[in-house]
Amino acid sequence: MENYALNEMQLSALSEIGNIGAGSAATALSGILSDKVTLSVPELQIIDVGGMAKILGGPENEVAGILVNMRNDVEGMLLFLLERDFVNLMSGVLLEKGIEDFSEISEIDLSAMAEIGNILAGSYVSAISTLTGLDIRLSTPEIAVDMVGAILGYPAAQFGEMGDRLLFIEENFFSGQNRIKSHLLIMPKPDSLDRILKHMGVPEWEA
Repeated sequence: MENYALNEMQLSALSEIGNIGAGSAATALSGILSDKVTLSVPELQIIDVGGMAKILGGPENEVAGILVNMRNDVEGMLLFLLERDFVNLMSGVLLEKGIEDFSEISEIDLSAMAEIGNILAGSYVSAISTLTGLDIRLSTPEIAVDMVGAILGYPAAQFGEMGDRLLFIEENFFSGQNRIKSHLLIMPKPDSLDRILKHMGVPEWEA
């Protein structure tokens, strides 16, 4: 199960998951954030893990990472990578105080970000379940603030099992005149990805 080549139908299926998940996330977050933050249509692409650090400003760029594991019918991970501007905005809306630098982040800020990650993860997993009928359970989110290279290190150790093509979703969040981005990697194990596509009526991967 290596060296997958995605065809147009498979890409379309994964895009559908992303679009439905993003819509669900926007609805869930709007209530919590009192409609102070809106989301745009997500940008989706299939990416090699080697390109992730570059997209996120280099391996030494500091970010907040939220990792959620998927279990049961689908196994794998969801990894949210949030830059300082995102954490600053969400802390400002939720806690009425922003952060100028990650050195200022508190346990309360981390807890709030973990809850945001939990909501976003639930939205995307719900989209997969709705489209496939598969039962997917989520672990409690784990959150850390570190350099991009360090945060990608843990899932990178699993890529031998998961393959090197990941669903990368970038969303724009708007608050007033501000626009910030969130980055999400959906990383199902290869057999789980096959199961997702099969239940969506999509042909198997091409070698």
